[in-house]
Parts: sequence; C-alpha cells; structure tokens
Amino acid sequence: MSEARVNNLSNESNTGGPTITGITTFSGTNFFVPPIGNTAQRPENPQKGELRFNTDTKHLEYFKGDTIGWSEIEASHGQLDGGYRGLSMGGEAPGDSDVIQYITISTLGNSIDFGNLTNARGTTGCCASRTRGLAASGYGSGYHNIIDYVTISSLGDAIDFGDLLNAKQGVGGLSNSTRGVFSLGSPSYDNTMQYVTIATTGNAVDFGDKRAASGYSGECASSTRGLWMGGYVSTNTYDNAIDYITIASTGNSSDFGDMTTTIINCGGVSNATRGVALGGRGASPHPIYNTMQYVTIATLGNAVDFGDLTQARQTRSSGCASPTRGCALGGYQPAKSDVIDYIQIATTGNAVDFGNMIAAIAANGCCSNGHGGLSG
Repeated sequence: MSEARVNNLSNESNTGGPTITGITTFSGTNFFVPPIGNTAQRPENPQKGELRFNTDTKHLEYFKGDTIGWSEIEASHGQLDGGYRGLSMGGEAPGDSDVIQYITISTLGNSIDFGNLTNARGTTGCCASRTRGLAASGYGSGYHNIIDYVTISSLGDAIDFGDLLNAKQGVGGLSNSTRGVFSLGSPSYDNTMQYVTIATTGNAVDFGDKRAASGYSGECASSTRGLWMGGYVSTNTYDNAIDYITIASTGNSSDFGDMTTTIINCGGVSNATRGVALGGRGASPHPIYNTMQYVTIATLGNAVDFGDLTQARQTRSSGCASPTRGCALGGYQPAKSDVIDYIQIATTGNAVDFGNMIAAIAANGCCSNGHGGLSG
C-alpha cells in the first residue's frame, strides 16, 4: 500500500485550498486541525457548514446561515461541555449600555463580553428558549419598543426581532421553550401582556391583562406557568401580589398569593418547580433588601423566606438560571454593583459569590438557556 504525504495544498492563485468532491474519509487516529482564529477573523462571506476553532471562546464553531450566524458546537446545548449560559443584556453602566455579557452558570468566574444590542438601553424585559435570547423594549435616550435577539451558544451582536406594541421601560419577560411573554412598565402603567414565538421573528401580539397595572416586577416560570412577583403601581405605591399565567394559552392573569412584603425590582430565577425572588426595594422609606423569597410554581400560596444575597441590592430582571443554580448579576445598592451571586435553587440558604461583571451595572436584563420554563 502506497502513502502520499502532502504538507500544503492551495489553488493556483494561492488564495485558498482546492475543492474536494465526493466522500472524503480521514482515517488517521491522531487529530484533525481545522482553521483557527479569533472572532474578528471570521471569514467575511462564510458558507453554510464552514467549521473553525474560535480562540476567543475556546470552542469549535460552524456557520449555520446568514440569519442564525455562527454557533458553538460544544455549547450548543446546556448539557454538553459548554454548560448552561446566562446572558446580561444592556443596562446602566453608568450611562445606557448596549453591552451583552455572559457567564457559564455551572462554573465560577467573571462575565465575558458577548456582543452588543442594536441600541444602548436599560430596564429591558428578557426571555429565552434553549437557543435564542430576547431583549425587549427599555429606556435609552427615550423609550423603545424594539425586540432584539441573539443565538445564545454563539457570540456576536443582536439582530432585530420585531417590536412590542408599546414603547416602555421596566418590562418583565418570561418564557417556556417556545413562547415569550412580556408585561409592560412605564410610562403610563397599564396591565397588558404581550407574547411572541421565540423561534420566529415578528411583532408582539396581545396576550391578556394582568390584574393590576404595574411594572418593575420579578419574573419566573416553569414549562407551563409564568409568575409576576411584586411591582410598581404608582408613586410610592408598590405591590406585594403574585400573579400567574398559563404560558401556552392566552388570557388574563390570576391571583397566586403574596410576597412577604410590598416590593419592586426583585430579580427572579427558577428551575422546573421553584421560583426565587432576589432582593428588591420596598416602599417609602425605600429600604433595599438582601432577602430572597421562594414559591412552588405548580401550587398557589404566599412566598417563603429563602435566605440572603451577599449584599442588599435591587436585581430587577438581572437573574438567570440553570436547572440547579440561580444567579443574580449586578444591580442597585443604590450604587451600581458588579457582584454576581449564585444559589442552589432546590435548597434554601444564603447566596455565594460567583464572580464579577465586566463593570458595575444595574437595570440589565438577563436570560439563560437553562431556566425553569425550558424543562419538560
């Protein structure tokens, strides 16, 4: 049997390799080295299926098409080596920010740059499927109704998804694996809810009404139910109510129970069974809490004490989760914080330090590809 060794193949103009047709088999038992480069060195006009190793993310990635972009092979599902990923989108740091950051929830460490929103804004409402993360509405040089999306397993800038029916800030977002639901905030608080189908693009559609017009609530979900926890009704009027919806249907929210106190700006995390509200701010004289509260999503009833964050802060929309861990990313103390905490959702107890954000930030919307709405 003969053997040919070739160290380099290129076309006649030396601008690339030859095109190989038919079935090509690599029979070696050692390794195959794909093209290597950082994110900025991605080819300008890639073809579907192109494969490379990204030195920024330390993952293999392949090009899935102009709409989806580059996807990481090792982190395309949370149960692979890449781990479940939590995203922080936009915020105030100190001015309006368009920065998207991510963490790998199963690890410890600081957040890493992901890309940028289509415009700088904070107080967005976020939700996610296993593949896509959405950031809706927010405030940045005015109120916005835009919805952006990213592919969670890749890195890169957000793409326009569609619009909410209203330009708002303080929007709440929750989801199951297919549908994202948003409740509206200020200005002119109303009680409407809107939804989108995450796998498509397009404008939001009316879902139904909350029992009261409010914003700046905490959110969590199972695969069937979504909960809105607390909220801002009007000046110095805060809510302690917990509302719930059935995500797969449309209709008005129903009473679930009450928080342990009137509260706004509490972040929310959940696994398949339990939702946890993180920190928040009370009514006048506006105490800032380090307390966490939890509910069992499939039942009805009042929230119960869970434990304490590492520092008192308002974590509105800055929570993300895997099936086991919940993380709180940044927040107001009232000064902005760069602290990332984590908890074990299935137990009770105090939060533990996870790492730090790129910079101190608040009013950042967060989502993940492992939250409780994606179970089942």
